[in-house]
Amino acid sequence: MKPFAILAGGVLLTASFSPFAIGQTVSPLAYVQPVPPAAVQAVQDHLRHAGAYTGAVDGVWGPDSLVALQQFQASHQLQVTGQLNQATVAALGLDPQVLLGAQQAAVPPPPPPPADRLRPSSVRAVQERLRTLGFYTGGVDGVWGQSTQNAVGQFQQNRGLQPSGQLTPATVTAMGLSPDALAYR
Repeated sequence: MKPFAILAGGVLLTASFSPFAIGQTVSPLAYVQPVPPAAVQAVQDHLRHAGAYTGAVDGVWGPDSLVALQQFQASHQLQVTGQLNQATVAALGLDPQVLLGAQQAAVPPPPPPPADRLRPSSVRAVQERLRTLGFYTGGVDGVWGQSTQNAVGQFQQNRGLQPSGQLTPATVTAMGLSPDALAYR
């Protein structure tokens, strides 16, 4: 069985140290972090509660667990990667630090600037994503208003996040967007 892992970082360009790699095109790779069996059980349990997994909650990541994760990603309009990335973890309502067995409390990231300071292009991207996910029915006009904020709050509540209506990094990631891609004035 292949060990289960969490996609822990962005895409990195790496090269093999093999002499055969010289002169070859390097393909992008992702860094993955193995997770302990207890974390696999937590993922399986959350997938079961979401209706995507019917196998044993045994901490063994097998083909049935992989298929369940892919079905969950598809049904939540996430990119179907078969990897437990940040957006999938957030949609499952899991804490990535707990999954990785972090012993120390993570330092919370600084709060993002207020959403009303987003550039119109970033607001449009958020509005379009919320519309695609079925949470926003207003115009995709690039203006952060009450309807956009309400849609964010509804999305957060639906995904088990703190329903603040603010674009936290966890919210943006759960939406399938990169927090770094949002541009502020």
